[in-house]
Amino acid sequence: MQNNNIQNATVLIVDDDPILLEYIAFALHEAGLNYLACTNGEEALHTFQNNKIDTVLTDVKMPGLSGIDLLEKITMLNQDIPVILMTGFAEVTMAITAIKKGAFDFIVKPYNSEQLVHAVKKAIQFRYLIQKDKEYKQTLENTINAKTQELKEALSMLKNMSIELVDRLTTIAEFRDSKTAFHNQRIGHYAKELSEALSMPTSFVEAITFTSPLHDIGKIGISDTILLKPASLTDDQVKTMKTHTSIGSTILANSAYPYIQLGASIALNHHERWDGTGYPRGLKRDETPMEGRIVMICDMYDALRSRRPYKEPFSHEETMHIITSGNKRTMPEHFDPDIFTTFKKLASTFNEIFNSSQ
Repeated sequence: MQNNNIQNATVLIVDDDPILLEYIAFALHEAGLNYLACTNGEEALHTFQNNKIDTVLTDVKMPGLSGIDLLEKITMLNQDIPVILMTGFAEVTMAITAIKKGAFDFIVKPYNSEQLVHAVKKAIQFRYLIQKDKEYKQTLENTINAKTQELKEALSMLKNMSIELVDRLTTIAEFRDSKTAFHNQRIGHYAKELSEALSMPTSFVEAITFTSPLHDIGKIGISDTILLKPASLTDDQVKTMKTHTSIGSTILANSAYPYIQLGASIALNHHERWDGTGYPRGLKRDETPMEGRIVMICDMYDALRSRRPYKEPFSHEETMHIITSGNKRTMPEHFDPDIFTTFKKLASTFNEIFNSSQ
């Protein structure tokens, strides 16, 4: 510690013996230390409360407010201020007890000026280090808070950018077939409700809400003669149509953004089935990621409800009957049992979402 730190410190000295008080004051003055002198504990406490004090040097045995009492009161006001006790040899046990209560050190009478000054400088140095440690911790806390805020802003920007990118990609897909615009939007709403009902993490619910409308992004790679054909597709055309899953996955592949990564998974897996009869990979059971299993049943519901070039729309009741009872193309075993059960509980919610966009 530099000398100016010692010279700028103020020591409060307390002793009811005026001769000893003068001796201590002289020793501190000769050492270049600032001090304030008091002859009793009450005066010392008042001085402490109204001045910047760095160290307290007090006699233990004083009438009225003793050195031990003064120690306790100072510690309550500021536990970082070192208090040195001056005591007679017979009072050492008391001094040790006082150290347990927070005293920094004690000096046994009779003492010489060199011993006194050394103890005071050591206490001042301790006080200085305590202050610097607090300043460092405060600076570190401020830095961490600033960096945390910067990180939050960066993550928010990244999230907003991902959402905007998803919206733009969805818009591209809708250019091919404007009739599917509301379909894509509804998938997001369905997926949100279903994910929440399945008690999925908030981050997952948010991500699938924004990215599930990208499930059919791969259809931009399918010819209009197939995509918009007003009749049933041939076997070869069906095979071509099924490639929209892998095309979509390829479009969104290798992104550094979690939202786009989830979108790629949804695009690839939203036609897989629980029993392994889906495409493109014929995955079984939970081999299909959760997001694929969720969007699959959402897509099925909305596709049945919607008008297509090759079919008329089904009512909500007809759609629920097909999904829950099955027909030639759709069977209950196609769906994850837990998701299927939750979907049936949300049937009226799905109907409301569909009707709200008409």
